[in-house]
Amino acid sequence: MSLGIEHYLILSAVLFSIGLYGALAKRNAVAILMCIEIMLNAVNIAMVAFSRYLVPDVVVLTGHVFAIFIMTVAAAEAAVGLAIIISIYRSRQSVDVEEMDLMKW
Repeated sequence: MSLGIEHYLILSAVLFSIGLYGALAKRNAVAILMCIEIMLNAVNIAMVAFSRYLVPDVVVLTGHVFAIFIMTVAAAEAAVGLAIIISIYRSRQSVDVEEMDLMKW
């Protein structure tokens, strides 16, 4: 039995749905960042699957290159996001997003 593009897209959709639910339902900022990372990885899976199955004969690595760029952006997002969360934790002693009201007077 061979895995087709629909298997990868179903996996990608399930991972994206789990990440979206977690990002909308969680109150912990670190958990929200982890769920965003899951969503970005789901996009990577879909991109590589489309790149592999839509143009199978030609060696075009466009989806793979985009996936590497997304991984780079995800790593930078995680580093900056964790730095912001650590800074807020040091001043507020909490990482609950409901308590983060830095833009309010």
